[in-house]
Amino acid sequence: MGVLALLAAALLVAAAVQAYRVFSYLAIGLLVGSIAAASIERNASELNVAPYNGLVVGWTVVFAAGFTGIWLLWNPSVTSYSYVLGLPTATLVYVVCIWLLPILGAFYYAFVFARIGDDEVVDGIMDDAREAQRGRSLPLSTRVEADGGDDQ
Repeated sequence: MGVLALLAAALLVAAAVQAYRVFSYLAIGLLVGSIAAASIERNASELNVAPYNGLVVGWTVVFAAGFTGIWLLWNPSVTSYSYVLGLPTATLVYVVCIWLLPILGAFYYAFVFARIGDDEVVDGIMDDAREAQRGRSLPLSTRVEADGGDDQ
């Protein structure tokens, strides 16, 4: 979480000094780092982003390629663009790398998690949640006795 805080501060500085290329790459780190941090908080070991390894790496590569393509192909002083599929090439790179491929990655993981529902990943998450809740009184929950009746 400290790394995310540093990235957020660096984003503010980059925006203040109008370093938009730096800002876009820092934004990639903040976006993908948020997903990685969510999985790290769930695991017992630091820097273990399982089961999101492929998603974190894939999104990092796709976003970095997309922003690099945009910054190489787009210039505000250019008045005529080359078109591919009816779009300027920078716009096509934007649509594919910043929108289409990340959305397809999210759908892929939605289907992968559906297949591993009975696997040890989901069981591990549920065991961790039960262990964290064991012995605690949660504000909106009811305690269930061993015989199945409510404790209230």
